[in-house]
Amino acid sequence: MKSRINRRSFIKQTSLGIGAGFLIGNAFPSPSIAKDANPSSKLNIAHVGIARQGAFSVNGCASENQIALCDANQKYLDAAKANHPNAKLFSDFRVMLDEMGSKLDAIVVATPDHTHAIVAVSGMKLGLHCYSEKPLGHDLYQIRKMRQIAKDKNLTTQMGTQIHAGENYRRVVELIKAGAIGKVKDVKVWCSNRYVGEPKPKEKTPCPPEINWDVWLGPAAEREYDPRLIPGTWRKYWDFGNGAMGDMACHYLDLPYWALGLDKVMPISVKTTSPNPVDEEMCGYDLTAEYVFPGVPGTTETLTLSWQDGNARPECLSELGVEKFGAGVLFFGTDGILFSNYDEHALLPKEKFEGFEPHVQRIPKSLGHHAEWIDAIKKGKGASEDSTTCRFEYSGKLAEAVLLGCFSYRCGQKLEYDAQNMKATNCPEADKFFRQYCRPGWDV
Repeated sequence: MKSRINRRSFIKQTSLGIGAGFLIGNAFPSPSIAKDANPSSKLNIAHVGIARQGAFSVNGCASENQIALCDANQKYLDAAKANHPNAKLFSDFRVMLDEMGSKLDAIVVATPDHTHAIVAVSGMKLGLHCYSEKPLGHDLYQIRKMRQIAKDKNLTTQMGTQIHAGENYRRVVELIKAGAIGKVKDVKVWCSNRYVGEPKPKEKTPCPPEINWDVWLGPAAEREYDPRLIPGTWRKYWDFGNGAMGDMACHYLDLPYWALGLDKVMPISVKTTSPNPVDEEMCGYDLTAEYVFPGVPGTTETLTLSWQDGNARPECLSELGVEKFGAGVLFFGTDGILFSNYDEHALLPKEKFEGFEPHVQRIPKSLGHHAEWIDAIKKGKGASEDSTTCRFEYSGKLAEAVLLGCFSYRCGQKLEYDAQNMKATNCPEADKFFRQYCRPGWDV
């Protein structure tokens, strides 16, 4: 039988830091269903965050026993009652884990970015397999903590980069790995999403009674209710999101990461700029992030990769005939170019590749992004490389690179990155972004 921990002891123990954090080690093994020889058994799943993307995940896990639903907004919980009459409802995930932890097999996290890690880590420390929305954590320390716990406890994990399960990405990965365009030397990624924040209102707004503001605020610094943040607009502010780059780059950079195996290395450097000045509170937009990676099999000696969002776009789009697309990825190789977005791809220039038929081994069709996570749990795959396609060990490195781009912009300079020590060797000021402030009692 699992031990329980109440909200008061949760706050007391987590405030002591990692060395004395709550439920450390292997005192709480994973629930028995994860080792069940019968793959038809249903998992007991808890969802934290059940609106918008959270509702998508609730639907994605509909085949299982969804026995606990948690959201800081009571209106969302009330609306969920009709479709989930047997689920217990909570506004505080800590209370949920205290009461339901011993009954759960897995947890799905679809809260605002700044609370991903605290919810996920709290569940994983109980031995729960975890599905978390991108970009996993709000800083580098949180992401690495999530990776480490998943590994130590042998948990099946998945980051919510749902397009990874699509067929189009699979065809692109096959072409790149087969050398269709030769060695890749440069990758350009763009996305037209543009999130512009607003100054804080001068007049105070009372917190709506249905919102548990303390829980929604989570690790962020104490403040009064801010109507700019809810619902969904928190992405525009650094304390809660990381703008369009934090929102969308995990989806689009996932393609070159997968195709080129960039999870086997880390960026050497990144420099992010914008025509707009850095604001201490509001996220950047119209960003251009320029990464340098060490070469990997299938690339030249070094690889350059760029991200652009909002009004920033690669200058070559018109020349290549892909200017109509609001987002996409361009691989530049020694023997050609490959364009892709979510739904389609093309080898360029078209006349060079007319009649081209790739002879490559097809990557198997995905069961579905949630389904492959559920399947891997039931088959007892744990944290193994063949568990899920976006397990935290892979996706955590992708998310770390994304956040590095945001932090370079906030530092106002290029970051020379020492991944082993999680340090920007030329910019000590970056440390405060790599591991950010957390309210007492809310650190991972």
